[in-house]
Amino acid sequence: MSENMISKERQEYLQLRQRSRRLVRAAQIALFIAFFLLWELAARWNWIDPFIMSSPSRVWETLQNLTVSGELWRHLGASCAETVAGFTLGTAVGTAVAVVLWWSPTLAKIVDPYLVVLNSLPKTALGPVFIVWIGAGPSSIIAMSLAISLIVTILEVHNGFLSTDPGKLRLLRTLGASKGQILRKLVLPANFTTLMNALKVNVGLSWVGVIMGEFLVSRMGLGYLIVYGSQVFKMDLVMATVLLLALAAAVMYRAILVLEKALKKYLGVSA
Repeated sequence: MSENMISKERQEYLQLRQRSRRLVRAAQIALFIAFFLLWELAARWNWIDPFIMSSPSRVWETLQNLTVSGELWRHLGASCAETVAGFTLGTAVGTAVAVVLWWSPTLAKIVDPYLVVLNSLPKTALGPVFIVWIGAGPSSIIAMSLAISLIVTILEVHNGFLSTDPGKLRLLRTLGASKGQILRKLVLPANFTTLMNALKVNVGLSWVGVIMGEFLVSRMGLGYLIVYGSQVFKMDLVMATVLLLALAAAVMYRAILVLEKALKKYLGVSA
């Protein structure tokens, strides 16, 4: 009798969650459609200047032209490749540096003020420096993306390592575990969520770095299309590129969510 009651309550709870998810998804889709519909109507009824603000229909036409000419995939591919490179380097190097700082508290104290200063420094100011040092090309754009995401990753992951349960740390030390074993068996698994959050944050930061780099130096990529379109007042091109940028960033963020879910299942990490 009790098992049946629990089973029924559980079933009702799952049904409620499913209805809630469907409601949220329907509201998201409705909001998406309403935004573009309102934008199109505002342009057609001259509530806004369609030359300056463009419209969904004009943006769609621009995207079709870019696709037919092959320009869309060329520019999108260049930006995505640079972003993935900057994202991968920023996450890997930042996590490695955070591990080194956790391993050596003295070194962490020495470099802490420098990390704070570098984190507060406007990274766009380093763009011309990278161009002079590395040259005008994809390498300087990737360096720009790396500069923006690296320090944030170091600080976030290192702070996560330091917040590991001190009771568990003392227990492992009492049992004679080495520092490497503590890192592998406790610190890294305990900070799975922190590492995943760093990946999610780095998606946006990497795109910011790439677009800023393309603003300064590139002759290819989404950032270049935005600058070119604004210079010649092709606002349809600018808005189409911004929407492409938003879509690419959303797809990349979604890929991180899928990776997180797969890793949780593989490693047996609780949600």
